[in-house]
Amino acid sequence: MSTGSRYTGLIEHYRDHLPVSDDTRVISLGEGNTPLIRLENIPSEIGRDVDLYIKYEGLNPTGSFKDRGMTMAVTRAVEEGSRAVLCASTGNTSAAAAAYAARAGITAFVLIPEGKIALGKLAQAMIHGAVVIQIRGNFDDGMRLVKEVAEHAPVIIVNSINPYRLQGQKTAAFEIVDELGQPPDFHCLPVGNAGNITAHWIGYSEYAGMSTQACAFCGGDCKHPCTAVSDKRPVMVGYQAAGAAPFMRGAMVDHPDTVATAIRIGHPQSWDQAWKVREESGGWFDECTDEEILAAQKLLTSREGIFCEPASATSVAGALRDIRAGKIPEGSRVVCTLTGHGLKDPDTAIKQCEGDMLTVDAELDAVKHVILDHLA
Repeated sequence: MSTGSRYTGLIEHYRDHLPVSDDTRVISLGEGNTPLIRLENIPSEIGRDVDLYIKYEGLNPTGSFKDRGMTMAVTRAVEEGSRAVLCASTGNTSAAAAAYAARAGITAFVLIPEGKIALGKLAQAMIHGAVVIQIRGNFDDGMRLVKEVAEHAPVIIVNSINPYRLQGQKTAAFEIVDELGQPPDFHCLPVGNAGNITAHWIGYSEYAGMSTQACAFCGGDCKHPCTAVSDKRPVMVGYQAAGAAPFMRGAMVDHPDTVATAIRIGHPQSWDQAWKVREESGGWFDECTDEEILAAQKLLTSREGIFCEPASATSVAGALRDIRAGKIPEGSRVVCTLTGHGLKDPDTAIKQCEGDMLTVDAELDAVKHVILDHLA
């Protein structure tokens, strides 16, 4: 648990549920403990009686949920004596790997698709001192390469194929149950590589005192609670971008394309596990167009004051559509995960804004005129 009243990161807080020992040197930036925000305006606008919450993972230290997994992956890498970590990334993983490697005093090597990464994310990887390698290919090419490189170089992969990544990420489910007192009826997430929906299911299953095949990721190294915190688990719903939706196609997609860069992935690494999550939870996959995703991003900012990156908004776009259609019934308690902060991709956000900034003289009458005209 945390030391005194000061929160010191998710590993210390959930130490009894994670594969660490008393002697483990924890590499942490205070990740986790992110807000669970109840939406106040959007549910009434769509005319449905639902209890709708946002798990705002964009308020992790590097601005995305990847920090949850990276604190565990880098902690274990350091414990095993590694001097370097390696990942392929559409942006958020590279930012997290770079930051936690810097914290640990080791090197991060990150492979990114040339010209296909939001500048906010690229800036993070570079300023934290990672060795950034641009490849003439997409994320799936990068993933193939890191697996090949790891066979020939003394590095540890910190993508979600690393079992400790999912062990860290499962703690988001713990936090939701701790705060609500029980799991939601439905949990909606964006799906790209599919590690996060898998990790949440591990977390909900452990808190329910149940075994799950997803736990095989840790090789039996994870620690299960002796008694169930809750005896239920939510229906898990995964939404993909229409241009990168292998779960909807039933097969891998070779050339994914979407404005939601964080889920622009055609060959999910947690493919089999995510299908098991759908089956075990009674959930489903669906897809959203780029237009629906951007509309949901704008709706969250303008009506609730919550700014997320486009990929994050996919969970809300899909959930609202299924709530309107009755697939998610009225009276349900629903949690949508927002995986990353909007400042990860400011260019896309600015393109959605109507009109230009107003420029006036630095005089009272000029400013007053604009304000009164706007309020009229």
